[in-house]
Amino acid sequence: MSTFARSAIRLLIPMVASAVVVVLLWIAFLELFDINSMVGKPPSAVWEYLVTDDDAAANRATVFGNLAVTLRDASLGFAAGLVAAIVLAVAFFLARGVEQAVMPVAMLLRSVPLVAMTPLIMLVFGRDAVGIAVIGGIVVFFPALVNLVFGLRSAPRPTIDLVTAYGGGKVTVLRKVAVPAALPALFASARIAVPGALIGALIAEWLATGQGTGGAILRAVGGFRYDELWASVVVLTATSIVLYTLVGLVETAVVTRFFPDRAAKD
Repeated sequence: MSTFARSAIRLLIPMVASAVVVVLLWIAFLELFDINSMVGKPPSAVWEYLVTDDDAAANRATVFGNLAVTLRDASLGFAAGLVAAIVLAVAFFLARGVEQAVMPVAMLLRSVPLVAMTPLIMLVFGRDAVGIAVIGGIVVFFPALVNLVFGLRSAPRPTIDLVTAYGGGKVTVLRKVAVPAALPALFASARIAVPGALIGALIAEWLATGQGTGGAILRAVGGFRYDELWASVVVLTATSIVLYTLVGLVETAVVTRFFPDRAAKD
């Protein structure tokens, strides 16, 4: 069995285990707190709503149609936040003065709850793709920035000194040493960004656009459509787990291709 196949299996097993644990906790929660059956729906009810009910096809179209909108919104936030974090982390690496000027402002903005900032963001950037990208990007940006800065600065000092001794400047050190050393941090940031981008998309949909899964959940609660509510939450959670695992598979493929020694150790 190849190194990539072994690594992929090690990623898929936790995904399946996580799904089993979530289902067991779901059932235990409903039983332990004696949730009213009209409000708390077990896995069998969600399965019936999406698969075996007479209206299952229409139900799936509704749930997955809303999910497609949320994934579109989340992709905007994911791309905006991760690209901004990469650009700023590189700027921090090349010029310490940029970090000293920008990081305090970034931390100050991070301390303000996003729910409180959302109305202002919508007023400034609008309720279209730009506003959604800003909200999702904020959720993704800060943890990704911290990870990437740490990753760029974790480059081996002897290797940096060697490149410098041969006349390499900061850009050369960045390209040949720091970026390869930061790849694990980049993929860790991408994995963290997946659920973060989904959260950002939901916040935008709850508070601004009223579309996607976020808007559908609010409408389902107001209309007492708890089957739709639980099905939407389950599908969104499963999608988050699958996307997280897919990023891990991409990381495994990259590490296996460019860092075979590291992949063998893992």
